[in-house]
Amino acid sequence: MDKQEFNFEVEGTALYGWLMKPAGAGPHPVIVLAHGLSGIVDLDLAGYAERFVAGGYACFAYDHRNWGRSGGFPRGETDPWRQVADMRDAISFVRTLPEIDGERLGLWGTSYAGGHVLTVSALDRRVRCVVSQVPLTSGARTFETWVPADKRAAFLARLDADRDARRRGAPPAVTAAATKGSETAEWVARKDTEGRYRNELTLRSFDLLRSYEPERFIPSIAPTPLMMIIAGRDTTTPTAWQEAAFATGGEPKRLVTFDCRHYDVYMDLQDAAAEAALGWYRAHL
Repeated sequence: MDKQEFNFEVEGTALYGWLMKPAGAGPHPVIVLAHGLSGIVDLDLAGYAERFVAGGYACFAYDHRNWGRSGGFPRGETDPWRQVADMRDAISFVRTLPEIDGERLGLWGTSYAGGHVLTVSALDRRVRCVVSQVPLTSGARTFETWVPADKRAAFLARLDADRDARRRGAPPAVTAAATKGSETAEWVARKDTEGRYRNELTLRSFDLLRSYEPERFIPSIAPTPLMMIIAGRDTTTPTAWQEAAFATGGEPKRLVTFDCRHYDVYMDLQDAAAEAALGWYRAHL
């Protein structure tokens, strides 16, 4: 399918995205897609979008600032609240495009952006339907899971040292987003066929994570229809946290669980996950 490429400016930063449309003149309902913590549009998103476009929906996918083909500095830095604001600006941008029905707009986000679509759909009633896949639900608890208690004091000291060094003009400290032998590294090895993935995440991203709690917004999503697609053996964004968060939401809602790991919905189960999401959009968008 053909893609129209765009750069749209948000507060002085050019964000990169592309649009796929179904055949015909439209206006087409549209789904805005965004990837996770270190994900970029060149990994996975076209696979989901192609399934949605075949179902009659236009799809707009974009790179978060500081990642992929979008502008912004520091590279590899994930600021959740900045990304939430950018998502709302992406919605505004998409609604200006020709042949798009801005009154029939859905969100799709995965992992970190799975948390973003929960937050944005609670705050922004222009969103008419939302699918959140293997979402981050609690930044504080995730940080505590990723950084064990016996290493936490030393890691927090590294964050403080990085903050001080940046004030003195030093470059931001970075670490690998996909560590050797991890599930993340397995996903990158399979999906980064063009070598576009940059395996760097700023240390400050971990500090910013600690202030982000998408689960608190879930009770405010209704009456916007909510689907959560979760992995039954998820250790990246633990399954039990996602199930508990989903339970706080109002109707209409649907929970879909696959017996898999976090990244399997990008790999062997991508088609099944996309089909489940498409069914929700067909029912509610």
